[in-house]
Amino acid sequence: MKDLINYSEFAKIEIRVGTIISADLNDKLQNPSIVLKINFGEEIGIRKSSAQLTKNYKAEQLIHKQIAAVINFPQKQIGNLISEVLVLGFPDHNGEPILISPDMEVANGGKLY
Repeated sequence: MKDLINYSEFAKIEIRVGTIISADLNDKLQNPSIVLKINFGEEIGIRKSSAQLTKNYKAEQLIHKQIAAVINFPQKQIGNLISEVLVLGFPDHNGEPILISPDMEVANGGKLY
């Protein structure tokens, strides 16, 4: 079993829901990715992320999709883009990401608990 954490440690991770408002293929990287702009609501605003999703998604399929992301990691340089959030997913049978998404529409910015 992995190291156990307590609830206060988990509570430090800001996992929020947001709606993808734009998605553009970036095939100039060694591993092609999709650049996402995600609306996390008024309090948090719009954040960018680069995600290697091209095996399971086309960029245009992602518009209006609600997804979960960690919003309080440090920004990360990915190619010529600064990724501001980490989108979350589970691996499919080939180890490729499937995005975590609520099964009903919820308010952008809502925190996972």
